[in-house]
Amino acid sequence: MVKYAYNILVNVGIDYAEEPLEKSVARLSKFGYDGVEFVGEPEKVDTKEIRRLLNKYNTEASSLCPIYTSDRDFISSNEKIRKNAIQYTKDVAKMASEIGAQVMTVGPASACMKTRPEASHEKERRWAIEGLTEAGEYAADLGVKLAIEPWNRYETHFINRIEQALELMKDVNLKNVGVMGDLFHMNIEETSPADAILMAGDKLIHLHVADSNRAAPGRGHLNFEPIIQALKKISYKHYLSMELLPAAADPFFAMRVKKCDEFFDQYTKESIEYLKKLWSG
Repeated sequence: MVKYAYNILVNVGIDYAEEPLEKSVARLSKFGYDGVEFVGEPEKVDTKEIRRLLNKYNTEASSLCPIYTSDRDFISSNEKIRKNAIQYTKDVAKMASEIGAQVMTVGPASACMKTRPEASHEKERRWAIEGLTEAGEYAADLGVKLAIEPWNRYETHFINRIEQALELMKDVNLKNVGVMGDLFHMNIEETSPADAILMAGDKLIHLHVADSNRAAPGRGHLNFEPIIQALKKISYKHYLSMELLPAAADPFFAMRVKKCDEFFDQYTKESIEYLKKLWSG
């Protein structure tokens, strides 16, 4: 049976400095979510406290969402930065194991907002394979899976579509490395998000959900019915994790300076109700 989660990135911020963590977890429990997707910043949290909150609110850690920056980039031409990305991924995998999350995203193996290469595609691909393999082997020992996530062309030049993520996954060739989709990115890059889901099949181990405008499902122009049907056809039994962000070039700055109250109770409630209704239809 499919499960529902919400990425609290939009609530707590990229460094857990915004909304108190307990308030975010309590909200998801209140609206019937099965899991919480946490931000992958191990130095900012106490994993024992997370476990306490999960137990208190009768929910689980669905996944971890690392933040890959220019200092944490698998395909940087700087070897030190590539090593930083590997070590950071290992640290997040350890955090995942400590809070009971079985999946962590690894983006497209590139820093966010990196839209130009620093080296040839062949070199970048080799660096990505080497880094993901080392981090993936470490994560495998902890029982954690890595999910390669394509991003749209305005956020990365490297992996933009599911078929590219599948190719990279095959080259890494580890049982605990799969692919994931993000419907916001897929709405931009895929000819058909539903067909991309069918292509991924059982290699799809996680899915970020948002409408075309990155608001709650049902508030944009994305047609969710064929997407749900495709998920059913591949017998998808993993998490549908809401990853909603304000419509701004820097959504985290927007959360701090604009009134974005809809991303808290309103969108959290709307999202799960909308998807559950479609899934049961």
